[in-house]
Amino acid sequence: MRSTALKQFAKLEATGLWREAPELQRREVIVAFGESSLTISDPRSELALSHWSLPAVERLNPGEEPALYAPGQDALETLELDDALMVEALEKVRNALAADRPNPGRLRGSLLFGASAVIALVMGALLPGALVNHTASMLPPASRLAIGRMALADLTQVTGLCTDPSGQAALDRLSARLFGPTAPKIVILREGQARALHLPGGFIALHRSLIESASGPEVAAGFALVEESRAKATDPMLGLLNHAGFFATLHLLTSGELEPEAVQGYGRSLSLQTPAPVNTETLLARFGQAQLPSTPYARVVDPSGESVLPLIEADPMARREALPLMPDADWLSLQAICAD
Repeated sequence: MRSTALKQFAKLEATGLWREAPELQRREVIVAFGESSLTISDPRSELALSHWSLPAVERLNPGEEPALYAPGQDALETLELDDALMVEALEKVRNALAADRPNPGRLRGSLLFGASAVIALVMGALLPGALVNHTASMLPPASRLAIGRMALADLTQVTGLCTDPSGQAALDRLSARLFGPTAPKIVILREGQARALHLPGGFIALHRSLIESASGPEVAAGFALVEESRAKATDPMLGLLNHAGFFATLHLLTSGELEPEAVQGYGRSLSLQTPAPVNTETLLARFGQAQLPSTPYARVVDPSGESVLPLIEADPMARREALPLMPDADWLSLQAICAD
């Protein structure tokens, strides 16, 4: 049984240069060609950084070398490849998909589009919230990731982003330690009023003060855990679509694309919102699962300890020896993440 989309390859990997967003630096990655997707991984930690659906991959510079790809028309990510075998494989898949799109399918797609539009218009007229809920529930992971990147780009126009490669690599390893294989992407913001935010697509943004003013990574890790709990309690896509509005949400539902203009201003609005409360028992269980003390987080939230007393008194690691979250070298790199 083959493990790639092309029968002549049982396994196909290559190195490439991946850029997560236009304002970020390129980084060397390992690109694995699978049955239905490209997996982009860090060559040192082997942690998956992104997954691209093969049918959505587009070449941005046809006929030019090295080849430049993106996971969709409006995607922020790009991937530069000069491996001839990998480029050939991608072009074969793209050409096959283009040839396998007959006119009857277009008609069928038009009919489906029309039916979806009618249903969406009725939903929007009768229950605006139902349209947002339905659209959010229908979005595949790749769309959520793309929209999350758009939201992050909008947010960082206001707050700035710390992008030192060594610091980000240490942060990626911390996220993997806390959350496992489905680790969210944690980033550090230069400015802004919010200590921590979460965005669709699995993004968590932390203020630089949580690192630079702390004696260790426990504070930042605690805020990241709490934001993950908030994201699980309420789908962050709902807030973004409410900001985008009815017509942008309708366009997303019927076409699968959200216009970048619909996200403008969302980052500023999000950074000014009061964080939603999270159930204390849920937090304690989550800290215990991650083997992370809750007291450092609680002391930053309320230095007096009064409003967070349960998180201090019932700290799941109070009577257990906590393993270090990261090596000293990683902590030093993380503290310098905003030095660039």
